[in-house]
Amino acid sequence: MVRIKPFAAVRPPKDIVKEVAARPYDVLNSAEAKAEAGEKSLLHITRPEIDFEPMADEHSRQAYDKAVENFRKWQAEGWLRQDDRPCYYIYAQTMDGRTQYGLVVCAHTDDYAEGRIKRHELTRKEKEDDRMVHVRIQNANIEPVFFSYPDNEEVDAIVGKYTAREPEYDFVAEDGFGHHFWVIDDRQDIDRLTDIFKDIPAFYVADGHHRTAAAARVGAEKREQNPVHTGDEEYNYFMAVAFPESQLKIIDYNRVVKDLNGLSESEFLAALEQDFMVEEKGVEPYRPDHLHNFSMYLGGKWYSLEAREGRYDDSDPIGVLDVTVLSDLVLDRLLGIKDLRTDSRIDFVGGIRGLGELSRRVDSGEMAVAFALYPVSMKQLVDIADSGKIMPPKTTWFEPKLRSGLTIHLLD
Repeated sequence: MVRIKPFAAVRPPKDIVKEVAARPYDVLNSAEAKAEAGEKSLLHITRPEIDFEPMADEHSRQAYDKAVENFRKWQAEGWLRQDDRPCYYIYAQTMDGRTQYGLVVCAHTDDYAEGRIKRHELTRKEKEDDRMVHVRIQNANIEPVFFSYPDNEEVDAIVGKYTAREPEYDFVAEDGFGHHFWVIDDRQDIDRLTDIFKDIPAFYVADGHHRTAAAARVGAEKREQNPVHTGDEEYNYFMAVAFPESQLKIIDYNRVVKDLNGLSESEFLAALEQDFMVEEKGVEPYRPDHLHNFSMYLGGKWYSLEAREGRYDDSDPIGVLDVTVLSDLVLDRLLGIKDLRTDSRIDFVGGIRGLGELSRRVDSGEMAVAFALYPVSMKQLVDIADSGKIMPPKTTWFEPKLRSGLTIHLLD
């Protein structure tokens, strides 16, 4: 079972929501954030270093102080306002004609600590620490985390009741993705949703592992500092948007490598033949269309790499993943890349950028070779999380990303 509760969100008035809402802090670098941020954009709160000239260090004291100053200003100006009572919310996103409907809730930090909020990635302490600072100084969850949960027909019915109405927010962002938002304010529906989730066994972290871990750590920190802690305090909860598993789609997360580890292109192609059936596809982009089939861009040409039988373990939830197959047979064995987290010779490209981004980076001379992978399925993600195992780094990429600024959760 998982615990959820409604909350009184801090959110923008309807007429300026598109100006306030912003892409998540971690999909933009500082320069991109500065170029993208309008006057009212939440990026001034999530990426406050952009308000300095020259640009401040995003981890500096002055940047953190500016984040607090801007959050207060946005509320004072009325660009963010708190609802007068706790509600649940529905946040739907449309991409390529497909719409997914998420519930905006507060999840309990104990469910993370006790394994009912399940992860599939390792986190890095320095990134957790940075997110903790932001939660601590604002005393708020400024950006939501992205969860999935097992489909539930009764939840779908309640959500459908509200989405049949006119949305509170409805806009298309500059990337072409649609964002739609409704408020669940009927007490009977709120209570019923809370009860339904008591029988849902787990949440799965789709995106936002560091924000989830940081929120849980801040909650534990506040407990220790409160001598009259009861367990009902708002800091025991953090903000999430939870989607039914069947509505989510994982897209490819691809790799580019700077050199061939001393091999010539012909030597590299010959070495690949040991573990793959290699087929040249020409100059037109080739996309893998099934598990254990890879796309490679090398020397101005695309190739299909089909892993040979016996080179992978379909009985192992980690061994069956194509990121594992590529890492073991190519990145490690041939290219000498042992640690995907720390090796500067490799970079990762979200599938949303398209195959053209892979060829562009190779053709520019920045990279020597690129690999596109068949996407992981939601079933694979859930199986791995349920088994307690961890996926290799940079395995999943979810689109569309949640817009920040539609809701904010205060911790008091």
